[in-house]
Amino acid sequence: MTIVLGLWAVAVTVAVHAGVWVVGEGLLALGFELPSFVWPAAGWLAALLVTGPAFLLARLSRVAFAQVAGRQWALTALLGGLLGTARIIPTTAHEGYLALLAVTAAVAATVHRAVRGRAPRSSGWLFWLCLAIGLVALLPWLWVGAFGGQVETVLAALAAVAVAWLAVRPATALADAGSSIRSVWGGTAIGGLTAGVGLVTLVAGVGEPAVQLFAMVAVPPLAFALAALARRGHPSALALLAPALFGPLALVDPEETSLLLGLRDVAFWSAIGALAGLVLALAVTAAAVPATGRIVWRPGFAALAAAVVLAGGATVYATLGQPGFHGEHLFVIMKEQADLSGLREVPDRTTRIRQTYERLVGTAERSQASLRGALRSRGIDYTPFYLVNGIEVAAGPLARRWLEGRPEVDRVLLNPRLRPLPAVAAPTRGVLPAPTAPPWNLTLIKADQVWSHFTTGRGIVVGSSDSGVDVTHPALRTSFRGSDDSWFDPVDHTAAPADHNGHGTHTLATAVGAGVGVAPGAQWIACSNLPRNLGSMANYLSCLQFMLAPFHPGADPMHDGQPDRAPQVLTNSWGCPSVEGCDTRSLRHAVDAFAAAGIFFVAAAGNTGPGCATVTDPPANYAATFTIGAVTSTSQVASFSSRGPTPDNLPKPDLMAPGAAVVSALPGGGYGALSGTSMATPHVAGVVALMWAANPALIGNIEQTRAILIHTTQPVDISTSSCGPTDTAGAGLVDALAAVTAATATATHPTP
Repeated sequence: MTIVLGLWAVAVTVAVHAGVWVVGEGLLALGFELPSFVWPAAGWLAALLVTGPAFLLARLSRVAFAQVAGRQWALTALLGGLLGTARIIPTTAHEGYLALLAVTAAVAATVHRAVRGRAPRSSGWLFWLCLAIGLVALLPWLWVGAFGGQVETVLAALAAVAVAWLAVRPATALADAGSSIRSVWGGTAIGGLTAGVGLVTLVAGVGEPAVQLFAMVAVPPLAFALAALARRGHPSALALLAPALFGPLALVDPEETSLLLGLRDVAFWSAIGALAGLVLALAVTAAAVPATGRIVWRPGFAALAAAVVLAGGATVYATLGQPGFHGEHLFVIMKEQADLSGLREVPDRTTRIRQTYERLVGTAERSQASLRGALRSRGIDYTPFYLVNGIEVAAGPLARRWLEGRPEVDRVLLNPRLRPLPAVAAPTRGVLPAPTAPPWNLTLIKADQVWSHFTTGRGIVVGSSDSGVDVTHPALRTSFRGSDDSWFDPVDHTAAPADHNGHGTHTLATAVGAGVGVAPGAQWIACSNLPRNLGSMANYLSCLQFMLAPFHPGADPMHDGQPDRAPQVLTNSWGCPSVEGCDTRSLRHAVDAFAAAGIFFVAAAGNTGPGCATVTDPPANYAATFTIGAVTSTSQVASFSSRGPTPDNLPKPDLMAPGAAVVSALPGGGYGALSGTSMATPHVAGVVALMWAANPALIGNIEQTRAILIHTTQPVDISTSSCGPTDTAGAGLVDALAAVTAATATATHPTP
């Protein structure tokens, strides 16, 4: 029965926690997040499913081994549920979670010690040997992971020590279960398995998703080493477990474990680290078992072993790891935003954009002066922004309250930063050959007919903010505008356009690519704001500022921007959800600025359909954004395409375009089919390029261009849309031929 209960405890704990994580990932892919109470509730559910049977075993069995196992497993399961309560704090407040975890574990350990008494003290050599083994378990994390901020790292260390302290008595009691067995290997196996079950149920409450899953793989195998050393005395479970717990807590960012970042991102490397930790734990046990025989360990020799492992860890971290601190920043949004009224009446496009730029910069310089001085006096690094009047601040939660209390500050948002990886995944490669005829998506919107009757978009420049661009691709290399003010990479600082993902190459080629693009005669410039499919306010604004006023490498965007080099049309196949630090108002002023400057701003509606009110993330939810949904090859609204209304009850999207299995360029010279409103958006950007190339007098007239696009559409099958009058997922399908025809026949007039 003890064996059955042990299997039950591990199976239930793993199934509940892994199952909730999988469900959460599925909901996140649909644009929803698990409520904050689900994780603590799941932890307590798993704890109660283990505690009940374990308590009955302890009460009903007459076998001493079973009684000990039942009592301690019931205890570790309840402690796991208690520690899991700290997950009520969202992953975006990781420092707060670590602090609460440390306090909860320390208080629980203090209470347990007061009730049960102090655990036996470890002898000197056993302490140092346990520390050496624990540091061995830390080694994989120093390779695959990266530290967050300094405060975050200290809190992770405190939490690891507190949890390890809490685990000392139950882990040691369970490890002693095999001490009565004469065989060293047999006793180690029995004690290790028994203690391992207890550690699984306790460690399940440590770490935010999916950190606890990795800890459940890496930490419990250390129970075998604990059981082996228990045959020689009282090993230090604290010294053994604390380094192993510190690894995933400090070196894995729970915000980056989502599979939405890709299958070769943080979740992949963390799984490698956890499996490596498991293997090392078993290997160390195999080495520790002989030590339980007649080998005499002196404290100095054991301490030297710990020092050697520590030095090895430092070497691994410095050479194979990602040294330094990579904590989150903050983004401060100022109360005063630039007054852009009257700019739409300025007739000259270059003058209009320059005046927009000057007003934005002037407001930022004046209103930020006091805060910049305060930051400098405290030695805090910062980066000013003007498109949204704000400042990125290299500080964490300790500075947030001070910033929020300043009179010129409207609000302070989190500005996440990606922690570096041991190796970046290869971009998506295309396996299809170049199309020999216009693909279905181009013929559906009649773009090919525009080329023969009107224009291919020559004279227009389209700007793309995305994952980057493969400038060597045959579909894009000849249409790059060139010069050093046509590409900007604020993250990796690459000198020439590059794409480590593939998304940006695909979307831009749909707009202007040879053979696959709506406006193959147009030129392009680009910026990388999604290096690993996770952005931030600072990333997005860095690229959008580059689009309003391009600048040379190393130049100051606030003073060296060149508005006369701005593209006429922007395609944006991205959104900024709360996990990236944005709220619904974050980028409104930026989009309004492009409208004031006369730059057409197109953005994807999102892929969180078919639910109602799923157009929620900036910039798709703004009135000034021309928001695009997706249809299939039969003109039916794609099931994934987000529907309105927006949080402000605006009808969205504004227009539909092909977005299902769209063939376009991918890095490496090939082609491939991708689906999403990301694929639909560049179709409309390309149509605007065709319209403005056909009638240059229309350039900059946003309202008139929007009206033509909306009133020249083709019908869409709206049978899958049923969200009421503000659900415009059935908005018309863009018709390039009709739009360009109307544009050439339109007498332009000033925008009211």
